[in-house]
Amino acid sequence: MEFLFANEFLGKPVWMWAAFLGIVAALLIFDLGVLHKDTKEIEVAESLKLSGFYFALAMLFGGWVWWYMGPQSGLEYYTGFFVEWSLSLDNVFAISMIFTYFAVPRKYQHRVLFWGILGVIVMRGIMIGLGAALVAQFQWILYIFGAFLVFTGAKMLWMADKEENFGENPVLNFLKKRMRVTPDLDGQKFFVTRPDPTTGKMVRWATPLFLCLVLVETVDLIFAVDSVPAIFAITQDPFIVYTSNIFAILGLRSLYFALAAMIHRFKYLKYALSFVLIFIGCKIFLVGIIGKMPAWFSLSVTVSLITGGILYSLWKTRGDTPETDKSAA
Repeated sequence: MEFLFANEFLGKPVWMWAAFLGIVAALLIFDLGVLHKDTKEIEVAESLKLSGFYFALAMLFGGWVWWYMGPQSGLEYYTGFFVEWSLSLDNVFAISMIFTYFAVPRKYQHRVLFWGILGVIVMRGIMIGLGAALVAQFQWILYIFGAFLVFTGAKMLWMADKEENFGENPVLNFLKKRMRVTPDLDGQKFFVTRPDPTTGKMVRWATPLFLCLVLVETVDLIFAVDSVPAIFAITQDPFIVYTSNIFAILGLRSLYFALAAMIHRFKYLKYALSFVLIFIGCKIFLVGIIGKMPAWFSLSVTVSLITGGILYSLWKTRGDTPETDKSAA
């Protein structure tokens, strides 16, 4: 056993990966088995407290990275965390629209978010592992990442005012054609057993809550295509990329219920997120001209852009309510 944990995986000892995954597993077990073992609506105050706990834990983990791996790695972790946290804000808005589309009551939303987190842990691990292998083998692929980030940022800037039409989503249409789906929710169940309308035989049906979960996972995958290259533009250390990603997502998902209650106040945040992507993408190309930018500079620019976007949004939408915002749309 000692020999196994002394081996390296993606450039780091196995015990470091095992310790991190153990922390995440303990958090998820505590979340589902203790805090939310009963179906209930999560209030804004609870959402803020839980998010604050995850944020503090992420900062402490970053302090350990700083101490154990050095100041440069520490700065890269914090930069990666805040970049992922900021980009995931857009993900939160998309998830809110999915819940609205399926008319999922707030008391059932945590179940979807919890299982969505499990999917994120696996998908991000696969994508980061593949990204690390590609970057190690083909260093020039970072320039492709950079061009993609600039393109995505420009596209987000152009499409900032447009909303997603989930009724035309190809994944959703594919599932509806190939699965039996109940017309209504059945509590927090993803699947139920009901009679077939033709044969009368008891068969398995998916509920709209399952379709909601699939769409949430699909959105996570789409956003990962943006965020993973963005973190690799900051550091090529898979351990820092993965841990900063997962901690940011855990914290932001716990903040979801607080953000969803005031989502109408963040109208202009997408513009700031667009500039974050464009900045990170351009940074890759500037390395060959001015050299590698210090991690503290990337962190400062990212935090400044997001803070500016949040403050400007709150100022411009002061006095707005969800009702007035909806009527304006």
